[in-house]
Amino acid sequence: MASTAKRHPTLQPSLLHHDSGDSSDPAAKQMFSFLRDSDEIPQNNPKLKAHAVKVFKMTCESAVQLREKGEVVVKETSLKYLGSVHLKNGVVDPHFQVVKEALVTTLKAAIGDEKWSHELEGAWAHAYDQLAAAIQLEIKQEAAAAVAA
Repeated sequence: MASTAKRHPTLQPSLLHHDSGDSSDPAAKQMFSFLRDSDEIPQNNPKLKAHAVKVFKMTCESAVQLREKGEVVVKETSLKYLGSVHLKNGVVDPHFQVVKEALVTTLKAAIGDEKWSHELEGAWAHAYDQLAAAIQLEIKQEAAAAVAA
């Protein structure tokens, strides 16, 4: 997947850009623990880029699973880790929508309007939604376990 980013220089995380592309959203910047106290331009942050690649790879894996099995299954150890990290960093449900929109926007820009379609957008969005739902459920379970302890 990393080779895809090299072949398509436009495949860069667009998460923190407004539509104008010339400023970053302070509220979105607060979503990521590694950006909160940084004055660095978010798009230059290697941790944001690494996160974007992870989201892309996991969404690709989700798409393959949906096609082959009709469902998304994340390994329990991975899911526990993702739930724990996201809970610790204060990730809430609306953050997942922001990341989905950034993923779809980035993919559309990389693929180009000529090849992009509503069907393609729907497939990527569905794969991401299934992955996000699994992580969100784990966050809720982790939070409930922490309260019960």
